[in-house]
This record gives sequence, structure tokens and C-alpha cells, in this order.
Amino acid sequence: MQKTAFIWDLDGTLLDSYEAILSGIEETFGQFAIPYDKETVREFILRYSVQDLLEQVAEERNLDAEVLNQVRAQSLAEKNTQVVLMPGAREVLAWADEAGIQQFVYTHKGGNAFTILRDLDLECYFTEILTNQSGFARKPSPEAATYLLDKYELNPRTTYYIGDRTLDVEFAQNSGIQSINFLESSYEGNQRIQVLADIPHISEDWGREDCVSFVTET
Repeated sequence: MQKTAFIWDLDGTLLDSYEAILSGIEETFGQFAIPYDKETVREFILRYSVQDLLEQVAEERNLDAEVLNQVRAQSLAEKNTQVVLMPGAREVLAWADEAGIQQFVYTHKGGNAFTILRDLDLECYFTEILTNQSGFARKPSPEAATYLLDKYELNPRTTYYIGDRTLDVEFAQNSGIQSINFLESSYEGNQRIQVLADIPHISEDWGREDCVSFVTET
């Protein structure tokens, strides 16, 4: 059986961090007198990203998106203690580690990701952590996945990107790898979960699928 690898998203997947993110955006908007509607902002960042939101607002109001992002990043860093784990996150990471599954992170978070993972005592589970400071094009570009596939000689058929948004499924699809996501998708490589604790259960079918595929191919 081919060795399995997990590439994890952070916000909304391993980390229950959206309230802290929204609070940071609200504070940032307040500093620049930008109207803030929590549900509108939530829907936007779930569909797109915080970076897309800041760039759009900056363009509409003739502001510097980089300055907005710096203010937001500082505000968010002050809220690290508000970031907690998603239910079952630590248990699934430990299960995967014990099962010999190689684990990585690819997130649009900045360097603050390392601080949060260290504070939550999770950093030890990951072979490599990629952030928006790693130099790769943002999701859904496959650049980061291609880097990990090549560097660690991962098999795309047994490498899974685990996320919570359509953008994450698109990233997996563009990268030619598999997807585990909280959302339904037309991508045949996607498997939907309700909670993180579903992952060990759906993994029980992966070996059987490989056997069926092998028989079909031969």
C-alpha cells in the first residue's frame, strides 16, 4: 500500500479561529473608519479569503492593502489566546502520527501560524509547515502542493488536503491530490466529513479502494 500523507489547512479545519479573525478585522476596519458587518465579512472570507477582502476594501477606499494587512495581523496576533482547537483535532493528529501518516500544513496564515501551533503543542506533528510567507502562489494555485509532492516524493493518489472551504477542494483538485473537506463537492477526489473524528473511519476504506483499483488496472 502506498504511504499516506495529510496536508492540513488551519483556520476552520484544525483551528477554531474564525471568531478571533473576525474580531481582528472589525478592529482593523474601525481604525480606518470602514463599515463592518460581521455576517457579510464572514461569508466573504469563507468563500474567498481575508487577503481578498482587504484588497477589495483597499481598492474601494483608496487605501494601502499592505497597511491594512499589517494592522490586521498585529490585531490577530494579540488574540492568539482566543484560538482553540477544533473538536477532535489533537486526537486525529495523534492517530495519524501513530499510523505513520506524514503530516504537513499549508495555510494562508502568516508567521503567526508557528506561534499558535507551538502554543497549542502541535508543531511536533508536522514534517513541514508552509504559510503565506513561504513564497508560493496562494490557493487554489497548486504550487505549494507540487513543492511538497516533489520534495518528499509523495504519491498524489494517497496525499490528502484537509480543509473547510471550496477553495481548499479547488486547491486539491488543481494539485492532482485527494481532498477531505467539510463541504460537498463535485470533485470525485473529495470525501466529505462532518467532524474531524470521521477521518480515521473513512481511512478504513482507502486500502480496499487501492485493491479494487489494482484489480481493475490489471
